[in-house]
Amino acid sequence: MSTPQQIRPGETLDVDRTDPAYREWLKEAVRRVQADANRSADTHLLRFPLPEHWNIDLYLKDESTHPTGSLKHRLARSLFLYGLCNGWIRPGRPVIEASSGSTAVSEAYFAKLIGVPFIAVVPRTTSREKCRLIEFHGGQCHFVDDPRTMYEASAALAAETGGHYMDQFTYAERATDWRGNNNIAESVFRQLRLERYPEPAWIVATAGTGGTSATIARYVHYMQHDTRICVADPENSCFFEGWTTGDPDVTCDCGSRIEGIGRPRMEPSFVPGAVDRMMKVPDAASVAAVRALESAIGRKAGGSTGTGLWSALKIVAEMVAEGRHGSVVTLLCDHGDRYLDKYYSDAWLAEQGLDIAPYTHAITSLLKTGVWPD
Repeated sequence: MSTPQQIRPGETLDVDRTDPAYREWLKEAVRRVQADANRSADTHLLRFPLPEHWNIDLYLKDESTHPTGSLKHRLARSLFLYGLCNGWIRPGRPVIEASSGSTAVSEAYFAKLIGVPFIAVVPRTTSREKCRLIEFHGGQCHFVDDPRTMYEASAALAAETGGHYMDQFTYAERATDWRGNNNIAESVFRQLRLERYPEPAWIVATAGTGGTSATIARYVHYMQHDTRICVADPENSCFFEGWTTGDPDVTCDCGSRIEGIGRPRMEPSFVPGAVDRMMKVPDAASVAAVRALESAIGRKAGGSTGTGLWSALKIVAEMVAEGRHGSVVTLLCDHGDRYLDKYYSDAWLAEQGLDIAPYTHAITSLLKTGVWPD
């Protein structure tokens, strides 16, 4: 692939889509993105240890093993194919994305793969490690102080540079083929096929764009499974309130401390009608859960994993109390090494005023007694 033509701010670069050179560039770009998927093995389904006599299995779909280390690798691949095939991503023009970090890391990877510039519009509070990874993959970081301004800043940068604003929050739910085609839902059910409870009672997801919960829920309905979908929402996020009140215009004034999930508005990719249940999870509970995960299986994970795991454990507690058997699945969204200065730092917890002790006690009590403390 030839070196992409660079453009200056404010310059317009028109592309003749009938030009053979452009069509060859497009075919090669699509081939490179599809080849990345072909090289990638599926991600693991890990078991969280529970007492055997409960007859309940808890699994985590480990998305941290993707080439860019997170669940967002799937989304970024789908968004790039969607943008390329729509004629939105063009040679020499930058791709711009509003992101709290992980999507930007993955999109920087794909931008470099096809030879276009990439600019990530991220909150200034984004972890240093995520910013380093964006730059490692050839991207640039454009910081905003207020996460609510990411959308406008991204659109403005696209207009200024003649680039394409990817807009994951709008296109996440439509860029992924929710009917199958090796999406995350199809993968989970395939991996559970030989387990004792192959059809999970619940799948727990967390919402940043809402695209993952939409993909999983739609697939479950399409395949006529009895599985229920729960979305776990952190503090300083409006998805829970919007879902419970039915108000699509609900907003939140503060940014989420749990990177990757939690939004100040109801994002267009969130599909509330496909979801069976939502839980509001305190941030301290999310941190307690990821630390409990490390104790249980020796794996560090990001805060969004903790939000989902906390909700999954509460569902397990309900099943134990009701004498129900079955399986529950949640997601290990990304690796905890990206957050050593946050969720694994006692100094950061103190700075944020977060006390994880009561939530750690709740998890410990459940695993020892089978009872969730009041």
